[in-house]
Amino acid sequence: MLADWRRIDLTSAEGALRSGARQVGAVVTGVLKGLRLDQRQKETEIVRVWNHLVDSHVATHAQPVGLRNGTLFVNVDSSAWLSEIVRYRQQEILTRLQASFGSQYIRRISFRIG
Repeated sequence: MLADWRRIDLTSAEGALRSGARQVGAVVTGVLKGLRLDQRQKETEIVRVWNHLVDSHVATHAQPVGLRNGTLFVNVDSSAWLSEIVRYRQQEILTRLQASFGSQYIRRISFRIG
């Protein structure tokens, strides 16, 4: 109606929109995949469970920050704690996480100062 009032012919633009139309389900699926919500949900779950899975002293000094390609990245607040965790507790933490989330999801842990 507005186009008629302005005397603009929009038939070609409307036709182009119709030919490129997709189902809403396909668009939503693509958007959700692009946002990686399933990945982010797992990362959030790991952060939430971390404090219950690891020793409280470790949890005070080390927190997970991300997960990429099966590697969980954990920031540690000092080099002394980094050395302690990597030398004596890394395998225990990995075993607990794999028992909770699956060994195919978390294959290794990378600790770093951060």
